[in-house]
Amino acid sequence: MSPPSRRLQTKPVITCLKTFLISYSLIFWFTGVILLAVGVWGKVSLEAYFSLASEESTNAPYVLIGTGAIIVIFGLFGCFATCRGSPWMLKLYAMFLTLVFLAELVAGVSGFIFRHEIKAKLGVAYKKAVKSYNSTDSSSIAVDAIQRTLHCCGVNNYTDWSDTAYFEKNGIPASCCKDNTNCSPETLKDLDKAGKEVYTTGCFSRVTHVMESNLGIIAGISFGIAFFQLIGIFLVHRSLMGSS
Repeated sequence: MSPPSRRLQTKPVITCLKTFLISYSLIFWFTGVILLAVGVWGKVSLEAYFSLASEESTNAPYVLIGTGAIIVIFGLFGCFATCRGSPWMLKLYAMFLTLVFLAELVAGVSGFIFRHEIKAKLGVAYKKAVKSYNSTDSSSIAVDAIQRTLHCCGVNNYTDWSDTAYFEKNGIPASCCKDNTNCSPETLKDLDKAGKEVYTTGCFSRVTHVMESNLGIIAGISFGIAFFQLIGIFLVHRSLMGSS
């Protein structure tokens, strides 16, 4: 049995560790809220970009939303476990933090390693979407959304539309127009006239820039939260040692 003086010295240490762990759990909970927000933002703002690559890519925002929700729940669980001082609950919390650390580390590394492959797949998908454009299907709607939002036209430039079946009947899509009031059907069917009224910059370079920028943000958040888990694991471990 430890002497009374040592117990008196240990009590403030345990109280301090609990305070730090509760503060950490609240911050951890807040990171979950951030992931939820990023997931919702990705679903709303980047839906067009995701839908071009593949059907599976559209699940990315849902993964962020689901991960954020789980972190929010376990962040609250961590606060409760710390207040109760229950060893098994703290061990469960530490196990969860370890799993989150490994999962986010793998996700961040994978996103960084495969970014060029994602870019290549997106390029193929975008060319295919432009080639088969009909203004009504989901990929065509995505192309229109990208051209309007990013102020671009075609894959490499606006003349790419001249090689499509849509151009032969309708000309360049109206989503390329700088000002719809100046884009008559006759103008859109003439490349020389259209060059003055539509965006001339190709969309692929702008789309990949947006995608890479957002992948960088998501990867940065993933790495930041992943290494943040190490602090939590350390605090839980010290709390378990102090309570034993």
